[in-house]
Amino acid sequence: MIERAYRTAEALGIPVWCQDEAGPYQAIPQAGASWQPVGHPAHRPHEYVRGGTAKLLTLFRPATGEVRAAPVTRATNAILHPWLQQELETILATLPPPDPAAPARQAAAWEWRERSLWELETLPPVRLLLLWDNLTGHRTPALLNWLVARGVWPIFTPLGGSWLNLAESLQRIIVTRALAGHHPRTAQDVMDWLAAAVAGWNADPTPFVWGGPRAARRQRARERRHALGGSGGYTRRPLPRPRRPPYHLPLPNGYAHVI
Repeated sequence: MIERAYRTAEALGIPVWCQDEAGPYQAIPQAGASWQPVGHPAHRPHEYVRGGTAKLLTLFRPATGEVRAAPVTRATNAILHPWLQQELETILATLPPPDPAAPARQAAAWEWRERSLWELETLPPVRLLLLWDNLTGHRTPALLNWLVARGVWPIFTPLGGSWLNLAESLQRIIVTRALAGHHPRTAQDVMDWLAAAVAGWNADPTPFVWGGPRAARRQRARERRHALGGSGGYTRRPLPRPRRPPYHLPLPNGYAHVI
């Protein structure tokens, strides 16, 4: 379902947004490259005072590269849920009104008829897909009811599959730009630099494509595999077929017949 969402949802008029909480990031010297002259590397202090931690609430749309983020000191449900609801309300206000025929078209395209929830007439049309991690705080009944009532359908990554959330890839880029090679003194410095990095990203966003050249290379590699008869194994090169040596059958007239 996650792969189908990345590949086909936007074409059906359903925007896909990914949400994640990054951090915590400490206000300490951060490792990373720096613009230092050759032969004069940047020195990091061996003594420093820990200035607190900060986190980054991220809402990312891979199809356009748009990021909505909020640096915070904590990411509890009391902070995350109101922020997420406010951002989703803003996003939904920019979308066109729901189409009454959309549920049937979406179910046919995504093969969701096997899911009984999609057959209920009481559910509103799906207007937005929210992909995020499988955390207990993301499954509170009040939040789920609020999302579904507004046409926001949550999709949870499986246990151990948080790499399917493209927001994590975006966060690594933002955090590297903001903190790598720097020494924030306080948690406020961390939050200010993260916010500045997000603003710089939104000034020239880069869309993310699910799969891309790496997936195409993997597909070509799978096509080059040679299956072994009678098992589920395969080889990357065809195995040479054994050839038996010729057998000379002697004949009465002194000649030999090669078999």
